Amino acid sequence: MKMRRIFLKLGGSLITDKHRPSTAKPEIIERLADEILYAIRSDDKVQLIIGHGSGSFGHIPAKQYQTRQGVHTPEEWQGFLEVYRQARKLNQIVYDIFSQKGLPVIAFPPSAMILANNKHLSKWNPKPLVAALQAGFIPLVNGDVVFDTKIGGTIFSTEDVFATLAATLPPTEILLCGIENGVFADFPVCSQLLPKITATEKARILPLLQGSAAPDVTGGMVEKVRLMFELIETYPLLRAMIFSGLYPGNLQNALSGIPAGTLLTKE
Repeated sequence: MKMRRIFLKLGGSLITDKHRPSTAKPEIIERLADEILYAIRSDDKVQLIIGHGSGSFGHIPAKQYQTRQGVHTPEEWQGFLEVYRQARKLNQIVYDIFSQKGLPVIAFPPSAMILANNKHLSKWNPKPLVAALQAGFIPLVNGDVVFDTKIGGTIFSTEDVFATLAATLPPTEILLCGIENGVFADFPVCSQLLPKITATEKARILPLLQGSAAPDVTGGMVEKVRLMFELIETYPLLRAMIFSGLYPGNLQNALSGIPAGTLLTKE
């Protein structure tokens, strides 16, 4: 069987309470860890990279200081540092729980490995992360601040980080596990779930989508879908799924190749 390289994102809205500052949901993180562990033990052909959003840790100070738009003044640099601290705090919580559950995770903070230019990737060194995969570890990345040669600093969402990794390590699947059951054509009413969106339908669907109901400086659902289709255009065999991790077993099923939520594909 061919190897499956899966990029898995655990949404900030899933693992934190996005309406309460710096509030993680450890019981959710523990269950997700159990589902990941079961799935990878059941399939030795899976190579996994896990990322997570910042939720109520990073998004709130990022919105306050408008960090994604650039960092120039002393106050904005203090905001940059606060976003970093909050992102790191959540990453440590996820790392500790995953490690305690027996997942061989090793953290790769984007702030230490990615350099941007005007919000776009400029340089990064993939070799340590590739070496970690070869050693049998699971790289753990997250939404984070990054230095930017044009605007001082900015923020890379987990999806931005995945796009960076994809150039060196093209994934076969990207799983975006959040709180929404998938992509809805009528958010926030959420009565019209779209089971599948193809590249040809993207232009019609994107205007129907909304951003996020909670503070999200990286664009919410619209940006997630847009970034996934950018990757699909580059890697036509790539399949992306957007689904809910609130229901026990959903993540395990998705990692096992069972469709859930909304599937994004070339055709």
